[in-house]
Amino acid sequence: MKLVAILLILVVGLGCLLAAYSAWGVRQIETRYPPVGRFIEVDGVRLHYVDQGQGTPLVLIHGASSTLLEFTDNLLARLTGSHRVIAFDRPGFGYSERPTDGWPDPARQAALFHQALMQLGIERSVIVGHSWSGSVALAYALDYPQQTAGAVLLAGVTHPWGGEVYWTFDLAQTPVIGTVFANTVVYPVGRFLLQDVAAKVFAPDPMGPEHIARTGATLALRPDTFLANAEDCGRLSDFLVDQSRRYPSIQTPLLLITGGSDAIVPADHHTDKLVKQAADVQLEVFENTGHALHHTHPEAVSRLIAEFADRVFDRG
Repeated sequence: MKLVAILLILVVGLGCLLAAYSAWGVRQIETRYPPVGRFIEVDGVRLHYVDQGQGTPLVLIHGASSTLLEFTDNLLARLTGSHRVIAFDRPGFGYSERPTDGWPDPARQAALFHQALMQLGIERSVIVGHSWSGSVALAYALDYPQQTAGAVLLAGVTHPWGGEVYWTFDLAQTPVIGTVFANTVVYPVGRFLLQDVAAKVFAPDPMGPEHIARTGATLALRPDTFLANAEDCGRLSDFLVDQSRRYPSIQTPLLLITGGSDAIVPADHHTDKLVKQAADVQLEVFENTGHALHHTHPEAVSRLIAEFADRVFDRG
């Protein structure tokens, strides 16, 4: 019994040390990457966003494990010269709050962004969603067609898929255990794995040496953000079973930009299926390119988005 008690004390002690170290790490991360934009409250949820430039409104929505910093040195830098660009932190990411009344699925997130845009006086815009937020861009086009001049999917998730995402996300969704895991293990272990994980997102393209630092990727290691990310990734496929059945009703022009070698969101599971369902689709494939195409081909991607936005707005 003494041995068991000693082991229990050691385990609890180690857990407390890891929790304290993680809390310290969170403070360091948030000191290095403070909010860079403004805040707006919609439906009781405070959203963090940046609003730059003038002209045709473009709305940028980041994917999983990231924040609006995902766009600051590529799309934002290139599009604000000719367009008004609004980039949001998704609920639970960066500095946007997470609703407390249930999972904010893509439709709920689209609703929050829609209310925010209405408050900002933007009644019609082009919605740009990267990766996970391809589902949000499509939800926006489905639920607010009159306010959606067009939607752009950058390597966007569109359809349900088979299999799990990551075992860590499954663990994070386990009651009690998931919270303990997020508050003790994620930061100390994740900071050593982050470089390799990000490199797989870029593959087969090389990842720039300053990518992690420039995009504030360590913000994803905060416990609440990690739990939000796990919930979003773990539940998205089931949500898309129903949403994907509605795609034939989309009349909004769509621009689908994908990497021909994207192993994170393969085109044959997502983009290729949407092309067969939606009525007005422009497809652009970057051959031998991975999932981070807005980082690896920022000039070309920015040009495609700008030209698409100008074209669909000209339609009225």
